[in-house]
Amino acid sequence: MYNINTQIRVFRRANGSIGIRNHILVISTVACANFVASSIAARVPGAVACTHPYGCDQIGESADLTLRVLTNIGQNANVAAVLVVGLGCEQISAEYLAKKISLSKKQTKVVTIQEEGGTTKSIARGITYCNYMKSKMSQGRVIASLNKLIVGIECGGSDYTSGIAANPAVGAVVDFLVSLGVRVLFGETTEIIGAEHILVKRATSIKVKKFILGKVQKIEEMAKKMKVDIRGSNPSPGNIHGGISSIEEKSLGAICKIGKSLIVDGIEFADKPKMSGLSFMDTPGNDLACTCGLVAGGANMILFTTGRGTPMGFSIAPVLKITANKDVAYKMAENIDINLSSIILGKMSINNAGKIILDKIIAVAEDEKVKAEKLGHQEFGFHSIGPTL
Repeated sequence: MYNINTQIRVFRRANGSIGIRNHILVISTVACANFVASSIAARVPGAVACTHPYGCDQIGESADLTLRVLTNIGQNANVAAVLVVGLGCEQISAEYLAKKISLSKKQTKVVTIQEEGGTTKSIARGITYCNYMKSKMSQGRVIASLNKLIVGIECGGSDYTSGIAANPAVGAVVDFLVSLGVRVLFGETTEIIGAEHILVKRATSIKVKKFILGKVQKIEEMAKKMKVDIRGSNPSPGNIHGGISSIEEKSLGAICKIGKSLIVDGIEFADKPKMSGLSFMDTPGNDLACTCGLVAGGANMILFTTGRGTPMGFSIAPVLKITANKDVAYKMAENIDINLSSIILGKMSINNAGKIILDKIIAVAEDEKVKAEKLGHQEFGFHSIGPTL
């Protein structure tokens, strides 16, 4: 389909995975450690922070989910080394989290605020640890096949151009990547409602079909139990203003970004794909939460289409912004990486647009910074499935 060089220069990790960034990740176990974690990362070039409001007073599946998300974010191949910052009395032990992350054979260190003696001493200790790990990190890139990447795809702030131009262009790229054996992840369960009958026809097994239908049914049952109309938030006011009339229309446009590929697996939020090809992850439609799930699943980068525009990025994975809305491309030029509005004007084919995206994927994989990275966007959303006690 596309005649390109499928060899890319990346960072190879000790466990055999490949990363396209060489971050030191400073990750908090609990909200009480967020300030210290952010302060350490801000003082170490090459370090990024992942902070969140959870890590304590959670029970059951909710507590398990938080641990899994933090572990898998730390194990993402874009991360070379991890500093875990804990308070000392929280539910998630900093030492335990660091041990689980270290199973991916990367450097880990721990700072516990109560043991260090407070904020200032903890920040100083954390900076020392990060600089030490940085001195031990490999800085050189090696040649690897493009099919070793894990790519996440997502759409947010959609409008009428998303479903007829930007998403189909990404779909063309997805079909090509899947043909190479790349692992591609898509989520946003709320945004396949009304189109699930199409997706199940592409599922490669009964198990995957049941997974997709079961996740849609769960959301519908939840809405009924809460006595709410899901259409009150999906499509959102911005979607409606952008020309999307119904949840079905939004979903039919959203699934265009997966192209014509078969769906080989269905996986839970923040789980890692088990096989090459296209996998569906059960995630919320919320942009930050979906991105978090995909990156925890191992995504090296996110292809993010938008018709309304959004500035968000993510701490450890480039979020490549794609729009086919001419006005958004102009007004939010500092946030948009690829302008495909020529499709709407009839001056560019979907196939040619796909080639533009593919060239950008390779450039970003080899260290070209996306707009969100240049601006310093490091949003870290989360997904909680239970109450905080």
